[in-house]
Amino acid sequence: MTRTRRRILKRYAYFLAGLLVLAFGVAFSIKAYLGTSPVSAPPYVVSEFTPITVGCATIIMHLLFIAGQWALLGKRYKYFQLMQLPVAFAFGYMTDLAMWTVRGLEPSNYLWQWVFCLIGVLLVGIGVAMEVIANVVVLAGEGIILALCEVTGARFHLMKVIVDTALVAVAAALSFIFLGKVIGVREGTLAAAWLVGPVARKVMKIIGYTSRRILT
Repeated sequence: MTRTRRRILKRYAYFLAGLLVLAFGVAFSIKAYLGTSPVSAPPYVVSEFTPITVGCATIIMHLLFIAGQWALLGKRYKYFQLMQLPVAFAFGYMTDLAMWTVRGLEPSNYLWQWVFCLIGVLLVGIGVAMEVIANVVVLAGEGIILALCEVTGARFHLMKVIVDTALVAVAAALSFIFLGKVIGVREGTLAAAWLVGPVARKVMKIIGYTSRRILT
């Protein structure tokens, strides 16, 4: 095996490890019952009024994101981004695995709900940092934001706020229509929106140099 192939394999292995950490972050945020991160809110809500699991709903949402990128970019769509397809399925299955693993954990009071929520934020931040360091492929949720930025000329951070807001609105609307109440969107959603980015940046500063040395 050539050095280049070994480097690619190491980067994908690191990326998949990051996905698994991210999946457990999603699972802990759901178990906190304080609201999930914006991108996880619609799949969680759908899982509550259908027989579809959170992981399967996540896969469906990512497939819609991939189709959206294709529709937005047309001939400018880079077919390498179709690697988001297997990643979507891998992340969906990992999310269901994480949900199954933590199924017996229940926060006993509001304080423990926040402990679960912050564990989720930390794990999601670590997972995001590992994905960025691996630098192989973006998740479909980030891909749709990048596609919208390319079409509109908007900056990534602004478009992310717009997309996250839209996802929260969709989750709230679906839960109200089908469940008669709003679930999946609470103070924990705001915590995730505000804290995941700073946590990911801090983690990258701590492990970035060592990880890149290992992956080269």
